[in-house]
Amino acid sequence: MSTKKKTQKKRTAKPPEPEAHDVLVGNTIISPGERKRIDLPVARLATQTQLALPIEVVNGRRPGARLWLSAAIHGDELNGLEIIHRVMQKIDPKRLRGEIVAAPIVNVFGFIQQQRYLPDRRDLNRSFPGSAHGSLAARLANLFMQQIVGRCTHGIDLHTASNHRTNLPQVRADLKDKETRRIATAFAAPIMIQGEAPQGSLRHAVARKGIPIIVYEAGEPQRFNADAIDLGVKGVLRVMAELGMWGRRAEPRRRSMEADDTRWVRAKRSGILRVVVKLGQWVSKGQSLGIIRDAFGDERADLKSPHDGMVIGHTNNPSVNQGDAVVHLARDVATQHQV
Repeated sequence: MSTKKKTQKKRTAKPPEPEAHDVLVGNTIISPGERKRIDLPVARLATQTQLALPIEVVNGRRPGARLWLSAAIHGDELNGLEIIHRVMQKIDPKRLRGEIVAAPIVNVFGFIQQQRYLPDRRDLNRSFPGSAHGSLAARLANLFMQQIVGRCTHGIDLHTASNHRTNLPQVRADLKDKETRRIATAFAAPIMIQGEAPQGSLRHAVARKGIPIIVYEAGEPQRFNADAIDLGVKGVLRVMAELGMWGRRAEPRRRSMEADDTRWVRAKRSGILRVVVKLGQWVSKGQSLGIIRDAFGDERADLKSPHDGMVIGHTNNPSVNQGDAVVHLARDVATQHQV
């Protein structure tokens, strides 16, 4: 009598997922699955009042990418502050993979005074990587690099336009770097702009350390712009999904346009300006961008586009002097190809 041997497939045990570890920021320990708010001492005012850099750290249950979000490096640029608020409200540390370090107000001095710069009139975004023994700007930049950048694998720095200007939502980054392009593509702003970061900027200092960073520029200073904020929140969450930190990776609804050449069109005379184009608008060479009149509205000078391009920024100030930057155009704009 023959017997049939039953063969059973061997089940290979699924290896356990690696566990996250405690993280130390300043003098504070954040365990896996925890979130904590920390004040990193920066300096004292003349009144001896201590000012600190407020940050929030979320340490996920599982290891993964370590992402920082920073805003208000210029104290009057507020959209990023609200973007960080809304992103952090969505994050559950028990479901997060990796770590988020959020710094919603980096330039605490400028923020209090509702000014772009620090009390010594230095631009914090021209003071990186800073120094522990330098100026106030250098010390704050050094603290940020040591306590935040130094512990992260990726970064998103959130900005607006400056000086009574407004920006089309855009990502600025070194798109020649593969990992930087990957997160810039995931963010899916209307346009991505390739270019080297200015010397002394956070982006320049971070790139020299080999850490991928993108800068999101959108809206205007000293106010909240709803569309810019909404797009920024969605962009950050898409980057987190791309990095495997949060949610499911999904193709963005739009493909960003891409440009590597931008130029400001400047006023050829002083007067009262009325801009006649809108953010995101395509313009042709010779097309009118604005009209400049004298104080009585009689004498008129047309501001014309010197080339084809897309409007990515413009001034909101009707009063212009000869040579003032009025409309910002991106040249040779092309559809960005996914990689």
